[in-house]
Amino acid sequence: MAGSRETDGNKEQAADGARSEVRAAGGVISRGAGTDLELVIVHRPRYDDWTFPKGKAESGETDEQTAHREVLEETGFDCELGEELPSVTYRDHKNRSKIVRYWEMTIRSGVFEANDEVDILEWVSAAEAGERLTYDHDVDVLSAFLTLVSER
Repeated sequence: MAGSRETDGNKEQAADGARSEVRAAGGVISRGAGTDLELVIVHRPRYDDWTFPKGKAESGETDEQTAHREVLEETGFDCELGEELPSVTYRDHKNRSKIVRYWEMTIRSGVFEANDEVDILEWVSAAEAGERLTYDHDVDVLSAFLTLVSER
């Protein structure tokens, strides 16, 4: 894929072994269009938050592979990656820099089953997603996604 980037997942600080940068990837899963557009948001019980499915890169994975794997693990959906959305950078709960790349995604197959990472998956309108997403950086990703689909 164009724009593929292999990563070692996370970089280490030499002094104390603490991770200084976390690389992650995920997706905005959608179906329908216009007023029928719906998006997937997931609830993570560990953080009690609502977000888009995403997760940390494993050693040797491209960011696209990470996005596909993490979305599959969290949602049960085998998705096709579409256009890349703007990445976001923020401090995670361990105060590490976290860089997350996102892609628009459509489902090829699969069924959601609650799991340790995600206990609830909901299809919601874009407006409801904007109200329910816990983090501002996710709302930024939502805005970029909506701009992308409105330009088609």
